[in-house]
Amino acid sequence: MPSGSDDGAALSETVRRIERSAGSLATASVARMDETLPWFRELPADQRAWVMLVAQAGVRSLVEWLRRDGRRPTQDLADEIFDAAPTALARSISLQQTVALVKVTIDVAEEQVPHLAVPGEETALHEAVLRFSREVAFSAARVYARAAESRGTWDARLQALLVDALLRGDSSDVLASRAAALGWADAPPVAVAVGRSPGGDATAVLHTVYRAARRIGVEIIGGVHGDRLVLVLGGASDPLAATEKLLVGFGAGPVVVGPAVATLDEATESARAALAGFRAAPGWPDAPRPVAASDLLPERALAGDIEARRRLRQDVYGGLARASGELLETLDAFFASGGVLEGAARALFVHPNTVRYRLRRVADVTGLSPLTPRDAFALRVALTIGRLDPQTPVTQGTS
Repeated sequence: MPSGSDDGAALSETVRRIERSAGSLATASVARMDETLPWFRELPADQRAWVMLVAQAGVRSLVEWLRRDGRRPTQDLADEIFDAAPTALARSISLQQTVALVKVTIDVAEEQVPHLAVPGEETALHEAVLRFSREVAFSAARVYARAAESRGTWDARLQALLVDALLRGDSSDVLASRAAALGWADAPPVAVAVGRSPGGDATAVLHTVYRAARRIGVEIIGGVHGDRLVLVLGGASDPLAATEKLLVGFGAGPVVVGPAVATLDEATESARAALAGFRAAPGWPDAPRPVAASDLLPERALAGDIEARRRLRQDVYGGLARASGELLETLDAFFASGGVLEGAARALFVHPNTVRYRLRRVADVTGLSPLTPRDAFALRVALTIGRLDPQTPVTQGTS
């Protein structure tokens, strides 16, 4: 490539030829794209027009650069090429596709070198085209990097707003509109996980989680709220198992997963349970990580969670009361005897096998085994709550 004024003067006639052929070069480039790139033929008319503008701007920038003997920074001229099209083009055409467009344009320009360069200047023009095309490729990468950074920041804000709306229990219309803006497919089931944020930039935190989610094929929306990381999971058949594979994105401490629901509209229920469980989780230091919010019902009830109290009263205490009065009586005797079957049998004047049978019935009715310390604790809290609220009718509750 010429570097001095003498060389620049020698190329002046070549530059004038390129300038006169600018329109035909751009048109030939777009025609070649249409011929060799199937995806380009399928672009809407407005996007094809944008590409034409970029091609024309590319030829003009090459002419300007050659006229100034390469003294003006190539990056400035290359960046101007993409200023000819709206930023939205970066969302419609991938970086890989843009590189293919640049390659086609350069191929066409190289083919025209013998016709554009005056005799003896072919090599210089060929080298100039190659050098300029390299800068155009770098400029394209910068455009896409800026677009990705801007989109990432905007998406992070949108997701934070959606998660905030979910935690507040906003209307389904608000949730739907914000989810649609993020491209959320609402793949069932949907569940919410809450844990400690590892700290640092929220975008970086969410990026770590997104990478892990992509590996396991789960759709997520996330937000950092104060020191908490809140994730909405979609399409995970087992949200608890999926959250376990996303722990890399959480900080230290408990991670609680709310119940699975059918759609994002119903995810407020899952979010409330997960948040209540997260607040109550310190009451169970040995809890698994992650832990289901339903496994923290006793701690949640003791922490003042009304929903947990209702479930223990209606589903556990109420279930036992509806099944048989002797199940409650047997549980009282079993706990009073310190969990000793024989002691409970003596207090009830029955055989130990009868106590054993009734305790199995308790497990069948409630899903909690009195012989397991953790379940026994939940049963005792349920019995206490059921007796503290005798004014509330014992009816079948939902879980």
